[in-house]
Amino acid sequence: MAYSMRRRRLVAAALVAAIGFAAGIGYRFFIDNADERELANYLRSGVHGVVIVIVGVALQFALYAEPYRLRWFKLDWFTGTLPWIIGLGLVISFVIGAFTEASRVIGAPMLANIALGTYHRPKREQLIVMFLDLADSTLLAEAMGELKVHDLITRFFFDIEAPITAHGGAVHAYVGDEVIVTWPVDPDGASNARCLECFAAIDRTMAGLAAIYQRAFAVVPQFRAALHCGPVIVSECGSAKRQLAFFGDTMNVTARLCEYCKQASQHLVVSADLLSLLTIPPDLVVGKGETIALRGRHEPIQVHAIQQAG
Repeated sequence: MAYSMRRRRLVAAALVAAIGFAAGIGYRFFIDNADERELANYLRSGVHGVVIVIVGVALQFALYAEPYRLRWFKLDWFTGTLPWIIGLGLVISFVIGAFTEASRVIGAPMLANIALGTYHRPKREQLIVMFLDLADSTLLAEAMGELKVHDLITRFFFDIEAPITAHGGAVHAYVGDEVIVTWPVDPDGASNARCLECFAAIDRTMAGLAAIYQRAFAVVPQFRAALHCGPVIVSECGSAKRQLAFFGDTMNVTARLCEYCKQASQHLVVSADLLSLLTIPPDLVVGKGETIALRGRHEPIQVHAIQQAG
C-alpha cells in the first residue's frame, strides 16, 4: 500500500514537472526571437516552467489540503521540502545560464578545452586560416564617429556569424575591425573548400542586407579577406583571463596576405598552398597566380585572386 502511494506521488510529480517543462519551452518558442532559440535557452526556460508549476501546485495543495484529503501534505512540507525544490530548480537554471553566457563570451570550444585541459601544453594543428577585415574603417570612423562605426562593426560581425557557422568555421578572435576564422585541414578537397564557400556566403548575406545598412548607417560595409593553410601552434594563455592563442608562420603569412589584398585592391586572395588542397566551387574563378614577397618573411609565396564567376 505504502509503495503504491509513493509510486502515485512520483508519477504525479513527474507529470507536473513535464507540464511545467513543456510550458517553459513553449514560452521560449513562441515569445523569443528566432536567433535566441538555442538549446541552452530552451533548457533554462523549461526549468523555470517546472519551478513555477511546482510552486503553483504546492500553493493550491497547501491552501486546500484538507478537502483533497492530502494529510501527508502538511505545513512542514510547505516550509521544508518546497523551498528545496525551488532552490534546486533555480541552481540548475543558474548553471545552465552561466554556461550559456560563458560560451557566448569565450566560445563553446574554448570552454570545453579549458574543462578538458586540451591545450594546457602547446599543440601543433593543421588549419585553414582566414583573416577578414572591414575596408576603410579608419575613414568611416572619421566620417561617422567612433561610436557609430563601432555599432557598424558590431552589426557586421553579428551578421556574418551565421554563414561562418553554417560552413563549419570557428571564430578564433575579433581584433578591431578584423575577424579570424579557422577550419581544420581535411583530406577531402570538397571539405576544405568550405572556406571559399563561406566567403561567398558572407558576400551574399551582406548584399541582401545592403538596404538595411544603407538606412541605418548611410553606408554599405565593404570587406576583404585572405586565406592560407599550414601548421599552427595552439595553446592556452593567461590566468585571470584565459584564451586560446595561435602562433606560427601560418598566422603571420595570412595576416600579411590580408595586407596585400588591400594593396592589390582585391576582394579575396588565397595562397597556392591552400588551393592545392581544395576543390574549387564551380561558381568561383581563380585568377592568375602571382609570386609576391611578404613583409618580415624571406621566402616569397604564390597567391591567387578569387572572384565570382560571371
